[in-house]
Amino acid sequence: MAHITCSSYGQWFSVKASLGAAKQRTVSWMIVSPEIEQYAEAHTTCETAQIKDLAAETVAKLEDPGMMVGAVEGRLLEMLAFATKARSILEIGTFSGYSCLAMAAGMPSDGHITTCEISERHAGIARRNIARCGYADRIDVLLGPALDTLATLDGPFDLIFIDADKHNYIPYYEAAIDMLSPAGIIVVDNTLWSARVLDPGDTTEDTSAIRAFNDHVRDDPRVVCVLLTVRDGVTIIRKAV
Repeated sequence: MAHITCSSYGQWFSVKASLGAAKQRTVSWMIVSPEIEQYAEAHTTCETAQIKDLAAETVAKLEDPGMMVGAVEGRLLEMLAFATKARSILEIGTFSGYSCLAMAAGMPSDGHITTCEISERHAGIARRNIARCGYADRIDVLLGPALDTLATLDGPFDLIFIDADKHNYIPYYEAAIDMLSPAGIIVVDNTLWSARVLDPGDTTEDTSAIRAFNDHVRDDPRVVCVLLTVRDGVTIIRKAV
């Protein structure tokens, strides 16, 4: 089990993660300094009371609350949903429901979100939070391995958010491209992986997978992408025209 300390509802995390049988190390979840992150959050529109309660519950009750996107990235997702007028949104990795609710706040009144979650516990918590926020009729939480779920979906989706198991990022991306609407965008979280992508000595599965994913997208002639230094790295992708 990871040992986590946090402040500001998960905006800065220090995680002592177990690697293999005994090796441990400290992981910082954001690229920028805590002071800059706090300043950015202080100058970002505040979370609603319901979202603050969700974030507090996530920190208090769930392991690895650093998986939650947090206030700044949540508002970014909302902005992207609003700017693209996304009526059909796909999320891969629900966790406690923060990110899908952030996107729901930016989508049109006739918008709909399909979100994939492998953990039955997380799915239950997310469904409860979604209902509490009044989106139960507009957000479907689908339980099961995401690749299996994706194989049952047709799309098209105007906005796709990927934030799940890192070793499957390339398969998720390839599935997402096939279901992306012509003017849609894909958003991918954790693409700087706490700067571990720069550490040549880090050959762990997740770090190697993130590096491979970043190279794969950059070299894909089908798309245009930008990697932002928001929180733990956020990549935004659209189809090339």
